Amino acid sequence: MSKISETAPAIRLLRTTRLALHLLQGFLTALLLFPALSQPTRNALSRSWSAKLLAILAIRLTIVGTVPRRSGKGILFAANHISWLDIYLLNAVLPLRFVSKAEVRSWPLIGFLAAKAGTLFIERGRRRDTGRANQEIENALLNGDHIALFPEGTTSDGSHIRHFHAPLLQPAIDADTPVQPVAIRYFGENGEIDTAPAYIDDLSFGDSVKQILRRPRIHAELHFAATVTPHGKNRRELAGVLHNTITNALRPAYPCTTHEKPDDLPGVPPTDSPPTDSRYPAQAHPGALLDPAPTSARK
Repeated sequence: MSKISETAPAIRLLRTTRLALHLLQGFLTALLLFPALSQPTRNALSRSWSAKLLAILAIRLTIVGTVPRRSGKGILFAANHISWLDIYLLNAVLPLRFVSKAEVRSWPLIGFLAAKAGTLFIERGRRRDTGRANQEIENALLNGDHIALFPEGTTSDGSHIRHFHAPLLQPAIDADTPVQPVAIRYFGENGEIDTAPAYIDDLSFGDSVKQILRRPRIHAELHFAATVTPHGKNRRELAGVLHNTITNALRPAYPCTTHEKPDDLPGVPPTDSPPTDSRYPAQAHPGALLDPAPTSARK
């Protein structure tokens, strides 16, 4: 295991300041510009805002596999869940609408931004509301929207994948739309699991951000596996196929253990597409790369 280094206090302060300003810019964009903009323009702003967020946090993102192109047909994206960062990794590649618990709508700032980003809210403890949410998800898929959810219903530290809950997969079956499995992982320079981004247990959001800012750089990977056709499967079978597919993409297979945490912190909106290059740690898979980490944040 390689020694974990930390950024200097002065660099952390600079990155914290940049992060605060970026969040403020996102809030003002959502409040003042979004009402007058077309959906494609909102999507472009959301993608560039997410990419810049990764740059500020020194997140180096590698893409493995083929990212589905927008074709007018909706796709349901299903991913394992480690961190609130997962949402911005995905949004930096292609803007998605996320499924989130209803309480997030009332959170200061985050709830506002989530609503503006088109998040679909659900009261997870109420079976009746699951039916309502499933109908909204189905309608969005039939309308050509890309919807993303985390079937685990909570986060892990990245060393395992929990059981996949099946009910919210039903809209893909009803709409007969493909499901895109996405395997997410965070790792260090030598390919070992990096738990700094993990949003688990009693960790507060503020402490999670501080934990991430301490890292000079964090490597992240989005592995887009082959799409799964729901035709002929019930939702439990579909959940099993997705779980196996994502587990196989994150070999060795992970045990299903429990870490409790709110399962998603929805996306924010908005500026600047990230540069690309081809460097990647030797133990990881080759693939297309987003490398938005600022020079000042590297060692």
